[in-house]
Amino acid sequence: MDMRAAIYGLAFALMWSSAFTSARIIVAEAPPILSLSLRFAISGGLGVALAYAMRQRMRLTGSQWRAVAVFGVCQNALYLGLNFVAMQWIEASLAAIIASCLPLLVALANWLVFREGTRLWGIAGLMAGALGVLLIMGTRVQGGADPLGIVFCALGVIALTLATLSVRGASGGGNLMMVVGLQMLVGSAALLPVGLAFETWDVTWTPRLIAALTYTTLIPGLAATWIWFLLVARIGATPAATFHFLNPIFGVVIAWALLGERLAPLDLLGVIIVTFGILAVQLSKMQSSPGQGQARP
Repeated sequence: MDMRAAIYGLAFALMWSSAFTSARIIVAEAPPILSLSLRFAISGGLGVALAYAMRQRMRLTGSQWRAVAVFGVCQNALYLGLNFVAMQWIEASLAAIIASCLPLLVALANWLVFREGTRLWGIAGLMAGALGVLLIMGTRVQGGADPLGIVFCALGVIALTLATLSVRGASGGGNLMMVVGLQMLVGSAALLPVGLAFETWDVTWTPRLIAALTYTTLIPGLAATWIWFLLVARIGATPAATFHFLNPIFGVVIAWALLGERLAPLDLLGVIIVTFGILAVQLSKMQSSPGQGQARP
């Protein structure tokens, strides 16, 4: 993995992990589905406007249109929708930890569906990452986490796996910012009828809520998604997904710093194990044959 890919991955992980804390703030004062639909409408509109400013148009390839639909529904509507609802009942740090199981599911799907091989170091890294995640999650579950919230987050990460695999064909035809904007508009449109059916727009507008909604719209919403597409295009879905193992690291620390959530010694041990797991997976990809998970020049 080259330096640019590493920077993409770290930036994405930091932005993405911070979204769990900002989402926790939002759902405390606004209905989760309707507020998420609003966020995607704003982010998507900004993304399309930026794309036109960058001279991009809606002339997408068939693979890109499929990615827009699948990514918009699976990541934005299902994954983030389920997480927003779940964070009414569970801590932001726990949601971030469950999301970090993504690399395991992506690697499994690539092996079963696309017959993508995984070297011994990669398998060991994935197992270490899973162990670190379970270690961190164990302290949360013992603390009485809501089971329904955990189930919603687990279903969400399965949907995110499908979204991640769909990105394979999203960047081949250019117009990347247009793809980012359109998939957000798809997510907004999918969430809106659900929110109108089950929620009431009862919002307490406070400076804290406005700041959280603005931040979530621009940084995890627009910037992180754009970087994610660049990262997957550069190194492939499986090695890119390993950066989700950083979610427990950044997610737990950010939630501790801003929300006062727990930060135990076992959390720190889990962070160390996760870090070595990511390193092992990336080293295994560097040893792969040309064209398999290699970084682009």
